[in-house]
Amino acid sequence: MKKAVLLGLAVAVGLSANAFAADDPSIEGQQRADIKASMAAHIETTKYKDAYLIFDAVAGGLKRLKFDHVHDGIVRKGEFFVSCADFYDGDKRLYDIDFLVVEEDGKYRVVQALVHKIDGDKRKYHVEN
Repeated sequence: MKKAVLLGLAVAVGLSANAFAADDPSIEGQQRADIKASMAAHIETTKYKDAYLIFDAVAGGLKRLKFDHVHDGIVRKGEFFVSCADFYDGDKRLYDIDFLVVEEDGKYRVVQALVHKIDGDKRKYHVEN
């Protein structure tokens, strides 16, 4: 019985949302570090009154979010590198925000942020040509 419970727990942890987070292993080393640094700088420099502001076009309002952490995964979608970070709103809802990052002349910068999920409910968007 104990083994069955432990196996069930291991499967549940292994199938968590983070286990399915996309990641391109070819994005590595300094490039990976620079993409993450551009996201962190964007979040920090665009905060207003200690909140990250993003307009939620689906819900129709401006969201004031508290930063939690940047995810490890990075993928390439068309001309963009895409990675995400978790934030919380005042009602403790979890916002997964995707950041579109571009490289220009060896420097990386965020050009757009998109609401990807709220409390695990995924929103569809398409950025590839």
